[in-house]
Amino acid sequence: MENKWTLQNKTALITGSTKGIGKAISEELASLGSEVYIVARNQKEVDDQVSFLTGKGYSAYGIYADVTKPEDRKRMVQTVNEKSGKLDILVNNVGTNIRKKAVEYTEEEYYSIFNTNMHANFMLSRMFHPLLKKSGSAAVVSVLSVAGLLHLRTGAPYGMTKAALVQLTKNLAVEWAEDDIRVNSVAPWYTQTPLVKSLLENKEYLDNVLTRTPIKRIAEPEEVASAVAFFCMPASSYITGQTLAVDGGFTVNGF
Repeated sequence: MENKWTLQNKTALITGSTKGIGKAISEELASLGSEVYIVARNQKEVDDQVSFLTGKGYSAYGIYADVTKPEDRKRMVQTVNEKSGKLDILVNNVGTNIRKKAVEYTEEEYYSIFNTNMHANFMLSRMFHPLLKKSGSAAVVSVLSVAGLLHLRTGAPYGMTKAALVQLTKNLAVEWAEDDIRVNSVAPWYTQTPLVKSLLENKEYLDNVLTRTPIKRIAEPEEVASAVAFFCMPASSYITGQTLAVDGGFTVNGF
């Protein structure tokens, strides 16, 4: 029987893959045999991550790009098409946030969060559709947040964008099933990444988080990456349109 727990001969592109969860995903997919494209806005960080992966004997390419810019998205697609001719795995990981009360956001801040978290992911998924269809067995996985499933203190625009991606996951899963493209999402709770480092250094805040988390600890990026990898492998071939909370039990914790 074919090994269902491998990504050998697969090609994957991960946005925002030089730090935190995205970095862990790139390393997880590469370790399972996938060729990976590292995408981020900092050229040196892209080069460093590619060097790290190739130094381990993995196949990796770098693309310096800002996913919010149409010309950069177009260049990303062209690069993958020229080098690989298809795409088996697209991981929409890029995300940003500005934590404020709803009445305090400027219009610029509001649109910046939507453009990065929602619009860019939607456009990239559409643009990569032809290359994903060529795969014959492709997977799209978006990294969301439990903020898209219930209220958090992260701010309304952030939660709105993540909730929208939950619905996008369902819509694309149904639309693209006939093209042999599965679409799923993971929704992490607090994870040890640079984005939340300052928050978790506040002991009172950290204690509040842990009180609501049955497993009583913060997730490691590698734990989220493992869930993403599962959705990319043949082992999950009958799963599509789902959002998996990687949250230590947070979203099912009552009183």
